[in-house]
Amino acid sequence: MQSYEINIILMNIREKIFCCALPVLFGAMMIGQPARAQVDMKTDTLECHIIGFNIGPVFPSTRFSSETSPAGTVSRNATMASLYSGPWLGVGIDAIYKYKSGWLVTLEGDMWFGGNNLRYRQERLGPVYTRDGIVVGANGIDANMSCHNRGLSVQGGFGKLFPFNAANNPNSGILARLSAGYMRQQTIFMANDERAPQLTDDYALLYDHQRHGFMLTEGVGVWLMSRRADLANVYVAFEVSQVWSRSTRDYTIDYYLGLQGKDNNRYFDLLYSIKFCWMFPLKGKTTHDYYFY
Repeated sequence: MQSYEINIILMNIREKIFCCALPVLFGAMMIGQPARAQVDMKTDTLECHIIGFNIGPVFPSTRFSSETSPAGTVSRNATMASLYSGPWLGVGIDAIYKYKSGWLVTLEGDMWFGGNNLRYRQERLGPVYTRDGIVVGANGIDANMSCHNRGLSVQGGFGKLFPFNAANNPNSGILARLSAGYMRQQTIFMANDERAPQLTDDYALLYDHQRHGFMLTEGVGVWLMSRRADLANVYVAFEVSQVWSRSTRDYTIDYYLGLQGKDNNRYFDLLYSIKFCWMFPLKGKTTHDYYFY
């Protein structure tokens, strides 16, 4: 099995594991809830571990994203916003520890998915497409090739909750977060009807624009916790991410950019996202002592 097929299989496995983890974790939390004190979420400050599942759109910035050549020339021809149409769908899992002081420690894994959204694909792939604008499959017919962008990130950070009314509801308020970590993105080629040898195996690595690098994210939003810690707890946040990345490939082909060789550019991409997260506290401790029943 060639390296590109292995890469696609591993990415599909990661996506399936990621999606399967959601109901498994949800079920575990519902079955394994510990005995809970009679906590008044309206007046008591909660300290606990939290698992959250988030979803929302991701918008790449055209204006503020750029690439810099080794000679120092700055352009906007190959940023994520230039490569792919937006927005994309982002999904992720949050692991959060909330302190009584309102401080949060966070670990977050996210993935994003674009739907057949590679811009100027015929111009980029050049002779891979025929004059009629098709990719010929192994059996000599149109392979109905689709080109999607995929990305993933893992970030750790911290945040602070500023209550709306600390006396009456210290567990709901304005949320501010800062996190940093690793990001990777690339183009995935999928032949819907026939196998297309020219865009599979090692050949696909020439065109997939795979990049990785450092990611920094700032966010602000609204954090709401209900009277019962296990009922309805959510946050909605607007986030801005800065990504500094470089190509992972030894050789890249993009006829639209006139690129045939090593991509030595340094990339900066700015991403905006709106994130909705449904949270499940795993265990709660408040500022007072209670008798369990």
